[in-house]
Amino acid sequence: MERPDLASFAARSAESRGRRHPETYKDARPGFERDRDRIIHCAAFRLLEYKTQVFVNHEGDYYRTRLTHSLEVAQIARGIARRLRLNEDLTEALALAHDLGHTPFGHSGEEVLNRLMSGYGGFEHNLQSLRIVEILEERYPGFNGLNLCWETREGIIKHSSDYDRPEPGAAADYDPGFRPTLEAQIIDLADEIAYNNHDIDDGLKAGYIALEELGALELWRETWERVGEKFPGLSEKRRIYQTISHLIGALIDDVVAFTKEQLHREKIETLDSVRRHPCRLVGFSPEILRKNRELKKFLFHRLYRHYKVERMRVKAERLLTQLFESYHANPSLLPRECREKFDLHGHERVICDYIAGMTDRYAMDEFKRLFDPYEKV
Repeated sequence: MERPDLASFAARSAESRGRRHPETYKDARPGFERDRDRIIHCAAFRLLEYKTQVFVNHEGDYYRTRLTHSLEVAQIARGIARRLRLNEDLTEALALAHDLGHTPFGHSGEEVLNRLMSGYGGFEHNLQSLRIVEILEERYPGFNGLNLCWETREGIIKHSSDYDRPEPGAAADYDPGFRPTLEAQIIDLADEIAYNNHDIDDGLKAGYIALEELGALELWRETWERVGEKFPGLSEKRRIYQTISHLIGALIDDVVAFTKEQLHREKIETLDSVRRHPCRLVGFSPEILRKNRELKKFLFHRLYRHYKVERMRVKAERLLTQLFESYHANPSLLPRECREKFDLHGHERVICDYIAGMTDRYAMDEFKRLFDPYEKV
C-alpha cells in the first residue's frame, strides 16, 4: 500500500526490522503510516501544544509552540521527501515525534534537567523522546510505549542539530556506527528551516528583532528584494509573510537539488549504501549553508539571547530546580502513580519524567500549589 514509485534507496515498511512486540492489527496500514498515526494520538504529542518554542505559552496566543513547530517541520519534511521519492509516512512520523521529549520552557528546561540529573544519567530530549515511545506511553494491551517500527525509533534517537546532540552511546541499540535513513536525515534540515524562519516571524511580532536588522543578512535581503519585485506595492505585513514563505521554499529547493546531486555523485542506489556512507547525504549547498549560518548567528544573539527571553530562562531555571528538589526531598508530593514506579526506574528518573512531561502552564501552576500558601493544592 506504499507509493509504488519510491526510490530504490527509500525506506519501506515491508522491509522494516519490525517492532519489539508482536501485534495483531485491525487493518492493513503500512507500518510507517501506523507509526505516524500512533504518534499523533499519543498523550505526549498533545502536550506539545502548551510547551515553549521560544515564547512561553502565557506570553501570547500567536506564538509558535512545540506542537505548531512540529506540524511545520512535518509539512517541510514531507515536501522534501516527496520530491526525492522517499517514504513520506516515515518522514512525517519522525517529524511529528522529534520533539516529544521536550521539557517545559524549551531548551532552558532541558539544560536544567540535565544539570539536576548529572549523577543519574543526565537528560537529553531525543533520548527522552525515545523513552516516551518505548516506555512511558501506556495505551496498548501487553506492552508499554507505542511499539514503533525499528526505523522510526532509530530516526528519533539519531536526530541531530545545533540543539539536538544525543550522546553516541544513546543509540547503542540502533546501529550507532551507521547512518540513519534519508527520511531521518531530512528531519535535521526541516527542523532548522522551520525554526529559523518561523522564529523570525515570532521575533518580529514580539518586537524583539527589527526588520532593519534583518536587512543586513544576505539570505533575508535577497528574498525580501525578490518578493518586492514580484509583488510591487505590497504592504509591509504581507511582504514579511511572503518573504518568509519564499525563503522556506528556496531552502527546500536547495536541499532537494543538493541532495539529488549528492546521491548521484556518490552512486547511492540502495538503503544499505545510505547507511554505510561516511557522511550524511541530505544537506544544503555550500553557498546556502554559509548564508543560513549568518541568519542563525543573528537569531542566536538578537532573539534567543534577548534580555526578555533571558529573564524567562532564569525564572524557568529557578522554578524547575525548586520543583525537582522539593519532589526529591519529599516524594510524597508526587502522585501515587509516579511513586509506584520508583522501584522500576529509580526516584530521580521518575521525578525527571514527571517534570519533563509538564507543560509550561502546568509547571507554573504546580509551583504555585507547592510554594504559594494562598493557592489551593
